[in-house]
Amino acid sequence: MRNRPHPVLYLFCAVLAVVVLAPFAWLVISSISPSNELTAGTLWPDQPTLSRYRDIFTSSAGGDNVAGTFRIAMLNSLIVASGTTVISLIVGSLGGYAFARLRFRFRRTTLFAFLAIYMLPPIALVIPLYLAMANLQLLDTKLGLIVTYCSIVTPFCLWTMSNFYLSLPIELEDAARVDGCSRLGALLRIVLPLARPGIVATAMFGFLLAWDEFLYALIFTSTTSAKTIPVAIAEFTGKFSSDFGLVAAGGVLAALPPVILALLFQRYIVSGLTAGSVKG
Repeated sequence: MRNRPHPVLYLFCAVLAVVVLAPFAWLVISSISPSNELTAGTLWPDQPTLSRYRDIFTSSAGGDNVAGTFRIAMLNSLIVASGTTVISLIVGSLGGYAFARLRFRFRRTTLFAFLAIYMLPPIALVIPLYLAMANLQLLDTKLGLIVTYCSIVTPFCLWTMSNFYLSLPIELEDAARVDGCSRLGALLRIVLPLARPGIVATAMFGFLLAWDEFLYALIFTSTTSAKTIPVAIAEFTGKFSSDFGLVAAGGVLAALPPVILALLFQRYIVSGLTAGSVKG
């Protein structure tokens, strides 16, 4: 007979769920609360309203209309984060395989150099990156943000994928090469299918790094055409208004894409190497 989990374990999980979900629940409640009820301390508003969400999705952008500006910022963030993730994941998947399987001079030194670049504080790179973007005429553009974010996300993808490839049995690749596959063929047909959980997890964390980045987006953008969600939310209470309910609505919308991605791809994250090799 299987041992049933101890009741204390259920209690611990319930407390952990409350701690994790309570701030997000309060964010949702604040986003639908009228302005006069935000500071009342009520657990649920007497007259909940979706007017802030309606303003974000239907109002025109430009001028002092932060709701419409936020909608444009959501699209900008989606383009920038997706472009950064795709580029960094391709470079990280191929480069990580090279660092994990190939033997060449200064291999580990180069890999640690990428890690050192990733660990540098962003503020230390602001001036060099700003000058580079200015010389390339990429300031206040989505392409400029993608290039900048790749300098952050690509080292992370390289390091993560390299370590994941090292956990894969090299005997499977050797067997494929004995059967006539080239190294690239073994990578595409054997390694990448087995590395799917690592690829998905790396892509998700890379997407989050680009989606949540604030400092570079604040300094390198100045117009609606390139501003991202963190900058737009910051302007809710700084430059234009003090509608904390609108800040909460923006926070809810900003949190949805990462949550949806995590729910959609959780089976790839939790799936293991053995299950992947059996299915393949």
